[in-house]
Amino acid sequence: RQSGRRYNLFLKRRLRIDKRHQSKDSIFFRDGVRRIDFVLSYVDDLNKEWEKKLERRKEFESNLQKAGLELETEDKKESEDGKIYFVKIHAPWEVLITYAEVLNIKVPIKENDIPSTVENPLDCMLAPLRLPEKVMHPEPDYFTAPFSKEKQELYLINDEGTFFSPSMRNRIVNYILTRCPYGTEEGKKKFGIKRLLNNGTYSAAYPLHDCQYWKKANDPNCDNERYTLYMEWARFLRFYKEQPLDLIRKYYGEKIGIYFAWLGFYTEMLFLAAVVGLICFLYGLFTMDENMSSKEICDPAIGGEIIMCPLCDRECEYWRLNTTCESSEYSHLFDNVATLFFAIFMGIWVTLFLEFWKRRQARLKYEWDLVDFEEEQQQLQLRPEYEAKCTQKKKNPVTQEMEPYLPITSQAVRFCISGTTVLFWVSLIIASMIAVIVYRLAVYAAFASLMENTQTLQPISGLLTPQLATSVTASCLNFVIIMILNFLYERIAIWITDMEIPRTHMEYENRLTMKMFLFQFVNYYSSCFYVAFFKGKFVGYPGAYTYMFNRWRNEECDPAGCLIELTTQLTIVMAGKQIWGNIQEAIVPWICNWWGRRKARNNPENLYSRWEQDHDLQIFGALGLFYEYLEMVIQFGFITLFVASFPLAPLLALMNNILEIRVDSWKLTTQYRRPVAAKAHSIGVWQEILNGMAILSVVTNAFIVAFTSDMIPRLVYYYAYSENEDLPMSGYINNSLSVFQISDFPDGNKPKLNPEIFVICRYRDYRYPPDHERKYLHTMQFWHILAAKLAFIIIMEHVVFVVKFFVAWMIPDVPADVKAKIKREKYLTQKILHEYELEKLKERLCQGDKQATEKEFIATEGRMELSRAM
Repeated sequence: RQSGRRYNLFLKRRLRIDKRHQSKDSIFFRDGVRRIDFVLSYVDDLNKEWEKKLERRKEFESNLQKAGLELETEDKKESEDGKIYFVKIHAPWEVLITYAEVLNIKVPIKENDIPSTVENPLDCMLAPLRLPEKVMHPEPDYFTAPFSKEKQELYLINDEGTFFSPSMRNRIVNYILTRCPYGTEEGKKKFGIKRLLNNGTYSAAYPLHDCQYWKKANDPNCDNERYTLYMEWARFLRFYKEQPLDLIRKYYGEKIGIYFAWLGFYTEMLFLAAVVGLICFLYGLFTMDENMSSKEICDPAIGGEIIMCPLCDRECEYWRLNTTCESSEYSHLFDNVATLFFAIFMGIWVTLFLEFWKRRQARLKYEWDLVDFEEEQQQLQLRPEYEAKCTQKKKNPVTQEMEPYLPITSQAVRFCISGTTVLFWVSLIIASMIAVIVYRLAVYAAFASLMENTQTLQPISGLLTPQLATSVTASCLNFVIIMILNFLYERIAIWITDMEIPRTHMEYENRLTMKMFLFQFVNYYSSCFYVAFFKGKFVGYPGAYTYMFNRWRNEECDPAGCLIELTTQLTIVMAGKQIWGNIQEAIVPWICNWWGRRKARNNPENLYSRWEQDHDLQIFGALGLFYEYLEMVIQFGFITLFVASFPLAPLLALMNNILEIRVDSWKLTTQYRRPVAAKAHSIGVWQEILNGMAILSVVTNAFIVAFTSDMIPRLVYYYAYSENEDLPMSGYINNSLSVFQISDFPDGNKPKLNPEIFVICRYRDYRYPPDHERKYLHTMQFWHILAAKLAFIIIMEHVVFVVKFFVAWMIPDVPADVKAKIKREKYLTQKILHEYELEKLKERLCQGDKQATEKEFIATEGRMELSRAM
């Protein structure tokens, strides 16, 4: 019986479609003429608030129609599941031109006659990387001017239906939706689609994609831009091709366009850093056999005869230095002379990246008509939530109009709550990091005992030392904690930012950005800072070790240094974050969409409407780009703040970003509803964060080279303490290890076993031997090395900062040709507008208009002369 009902329903739908002669996979109203600019959906659930929601919808849709929008409702019987109503919205010409003027939208007035840039002689070599011209530049270049209803004949209006692009149309409709009232509740005026979505009156609000991504639409009026983006941009096999930025901007808007422009530019610049980093790594690889330190450690006659003090109290045994042979060899891959060169190079690279991005951004601002983009008008508009929640009003000193405001006392209370919450979560991260450190200290003895007493682990004991095993497991544990805290804090950050009630959209984004970045900075980098700058620095010496909480003995570095452990920590956290991020971004939305559309796949295509197809996709959300920027900026921190410890970090980032561009484009084109278009002329507050990290990276890398690597102690030994002229570095290992008399061990520290009855043991430090009058105090060599480290930090920082500021001064933010084009376009645009006004005045004079006086005519000619002079 059920299958019979389904068959009857199918026949009814088929007859209905045949009657209309129109597929439901369309972006037009039933008349096939009016374009669908936005879609609202809702479910008619008969709960206790059903009548209230119905009343809100009636009032809201009535007000939308009063604002000039045209609506068409699809009954739930027409939907695939028979539950969802769809309200299709169309903005007619009068509405579009009214709000185009309100939003200061620029439109074409004349085709651009400025000659294009001189061709690059390398263009023929780069031809395989290029996309077809129609894809790269889907529209001709025009001179533009802000739209004005009074000057419509001035603009190049060939067709009213296509004059405003779909992204402009959905931006205008969204502006109306966010400000349209729907009634008064509890004495307060309620308005905006966002509030209606939050209280369940509507289930979704979104603009439509123009076609299916895997094939072109049957409708000849469809531009098929989504299909073009998928074929030319969103497939991984196109990873080597340039991005169609103009088409991205046209389809998704400037805000998304500038993100992909920045991500693409960042990836291009990473190529240079990756190549230099790979060369530095290969230098370390090819010089491994020449490393005197690892040779001495591995030599049975030297490293095999050096007995090291136990690495933990009571349970750990004495051990021979040559057991760390393999780890000392691998540490040379990253701890060599090339490390210093690469740290300095990256300090300069980051400046070049930021300065050249400013130039690229300036060119995009010109090409995308964002030169005169009025930030105040677009971003500084009051948020609807601010207007709704702030009941008190005061006069704006600029506009002299009454506007809502939040009392200073309320602001202070909200900021106190917000600040306390942020501090609590940052403290929670620090507490979790301390917990991981305690884990390191607590399990080290267990790993040491396990590896000594387990025969099956003996073959790999040279590679997998207790230090490395502890470091790897602690890094993995730390990564899991990072992910959990990150998941929880995202929701807390949004909640406390909403609670602050920021006045404008820009304020909201900036506050949320700073909260999230501060948290992520501490969350992701705290463990790396610990290994780089604290581990092994406050250990003490045998018989007088320092303890955390008077219980756990502080960790020591490997005899070959802490740099290899920092490399391990950085690799696990960075690679783990990138892999997890790609799983979240690609696989999760795909699974959700597959599950949501599993029933619809059995239906004929013309029964599965365009609005239903898009309704079943994931929501990109207002903060979608925010998370993309955050992910990339955190990665930027990994490859700049700690790059001296891991020259391959830029290569890992490059490979990830090549994948990231295609994953982001694929999910945006195929897995997400079309986002509402938004304007942006820069990457915003992220630029300042990148500048801050670039300066901090010089300091951190100088400290890593000085205090975490063994470069400075080796150089001091080479120039001041070496006694062998033929092999200056021979004897360095013996020189860097101090002597301790085992009989001086307190009973609480002394190992339980000493089967070979050792008399002395060695430890990593520069202290006097037990028979010296200054027993176990620091030697002069310690102070020489410390002075050299501090001197190196000061010199390196000053050299890199001087070069950075010189490079920044040498490279202008706006290219000379772009400046010339901007001036030329301004002049020609003013000339066109003034000539238009002059012609209008002439017509009025000829018609005998008394208001068009001779003075007005002369003034207009005067403005034309002035613009020519300028």
